[in-house]
Amino acid sequence: MSSALTDLFPLPIVQAPMAGGVSVPQLAAAVSEAGGLGFLAAGYKTADGMYQEIKQLRGATNRPFGVNLFMPQPEYADPATVEVYANQLAGESAWYETKLGDPDSGRDDGYDAKLAVLLDNPVPIVSFHFGCPTREVLDSLTRAGTFTMVTATTVEEAQAVERAGAGAVIVQGVEAGGHQGTHRDNPETDGSGIGLLSLIAQVREAVRLPIVAAGGIMRGGQIAGALAAGATAAQLGTAFLATHESGANALHKQALTNPLFVRTELTRAFSGRPARGLVNRFMREHGPYAPAAYPQVHHLTSGLRKAAAKAGDAQGMALWAGQGHRLARDLPAQQLVEVLADELAAAKSALAALPGGGAV
Repeated sequence: MSSALTDLFPLPIVQAPMAGGVSVPQLAAAVSEAGGLGFLAAGYKTADGMYQEIKQLRGATNRPFGVNLFMPQPEYADPATVEVYANQLAGESAWYETKLGDPDSGRDDGYDAKLAVLLDNPVPIVSFHFGCPTREVLDSLTRAGTFTMVTATTVEEAQAVERAGAGAVIVQGVEAGGHQGTHRDNPETDGSGIGLLSLIAQVREAVRLPIVAAGGIMRGGQIAGALAAGATAAQLGTAFLATHESGANALHKQALTNPLFVRTELTRAFSGRPARGLVNRFMREHGPYAPAAYPQVHHLTSGLRKAAAKAGDAQGMALWAGQGHRLARDLPAQQLVEVLADELAAAKSALAALPGGGAV
């Protein structure tokens, strides 16, 4: 089953889909052209916006690529807690001279419309975040010729992915930047995430699906470690966020290696769901009080984040980053893939040279 995935791209390097304008067609095309797997992020886009980006990407490369979808979210947020948080953000609204967004702008992210587009115009790979699709959805994509992957953050979630019929599971460790892809947002489990290597080993013994490892990977040697632990490929987000083709704001790219930002934390401050980012003023002031309310809080803070970026104020932006952010390299995406591939080859050679060593 793993060959069905690895036959699509020669290098075990996947560029993570990063929503919010980071994973643009130019980035995905550069990664795929270099032998990795480029990804578009459909999250927060309309179905037509997603389709237009797919057309752009197809015009830039003939190599396989992926599209990532956000799963619709159930209604379990307490409206009262969202209102309290909105009142707390009143000072931010005044400071940035912008209104708070409507928290009830929608929970499904246009999921059905995007699925319809992807079934009518199949792409090589589709992955899912924030939950697991039904077997019916996954089977329909498979019949259309699309390979499917679903993010999991625990063994139980990985088993659910296997039962649903996905082609592979993206095993996301707690080190990962951006949103944790938990299938259910349970505040009681905040801070209990599992590290990537431990999670790979646990999932490897629990399911038979190919594993794509995600979480804090920034160097080829780490890719080799993930492969040795049982993964088929590695998915890198923060590493590609810093590349020239990335659509990330320049302030965001600079912050990855700026000594002013000394650590990352998981926070609900910007979206209402746990997401790892560089600790800044907004996170420190509002993180402890943000409710478990995604995507309501995301809609609420959207205008604030855009206003902060426009004002050049990184202290008010969502600076998503994994734990390895200090290792970010300011390179073109194609060159980064080449460097990672060289580092991976060197790590494999070093391992093989050890007494009793063997190929990864």
